[in-house]
Amino acid sequence: MKRDKILIVEDERKIARVISMELEYEGYDVEAEFTGAKGLERVMNEDWNLVLLDVMLPELSGLEVLRRIRNSNNNVPVILLTARDSIPDKVVGLDLGANDYVTKPFQIEELLARIRSALRISQHLHKQEQEKVLEVFDLKVFVKSYRVIRANEEIDLTPREFELLVYLLENKNIVLTREQILSNVWGYDYMGDTNIVDVYIRYVRKKIDYHFSFPIIHTVRGVGYMVKGDTF
Repeated sequence: MKRDKILIVEDERKIARVISMELEYEGYDVEAEFTGAKGLERVMNEDWNLVLLDVMLPELSGLEVLRRIRNSNNNVPVILLTARDSIPDKVVGLDLGANDYVTKPFQIEELLARIRSALRISQHLHKQEQEKVLEVFDLKVFVKSYRVIRANEEIDLTPREFELLVYLLENKNIVLTREQILSNVWGYDYMGDTNIVDVYIRYVRKKIDYHFSFPIIHTVRGVGYMVKGDTF
């Protein structure tokens, strides 16, 4: 079983060493850096399951490191290590995208519990991203695996039909013009007739609407099409 990798960015080497030993005992792969600049470099260039980030660091503060991590769209879980009286740092850190914080001095059991919690949440979100599911009423579309199910019945769509349905679902409750559909499903350089949209809407409806109790795709006369629904 692959072990979770944790990076500790903490300038107090004794604290970093104690945390490292405890985490290694718990079965994590652990490495440490002692400056903000070096910690940021390693976060940006390597894959980590979680980062323990001290707020008070030389070269770059922990908050600045966090800001740059999130600005790069890196969603690695980050737990801040802060001084007990640094309420503003906690607030700013959470606003910048920290997943949690632990105040010094702390009990190692508390830190371990917060690490387990952050990793569970991260793994759950990662699974959701791996298999994005779009839902409306009794229709489910599994985007990654190209599966469509309605009322527990598996439905086969061609690649173009599937792309069209996904686009409609991603814009649920929004009226989409034929031109918008063409641009986003067929591509901006498509030079054919917009009637192709009507043709493919008819194909998709035949498969996901006509044999079921109510329609998913609706026509808005003179404008285009939309999917109406309350839930994804």
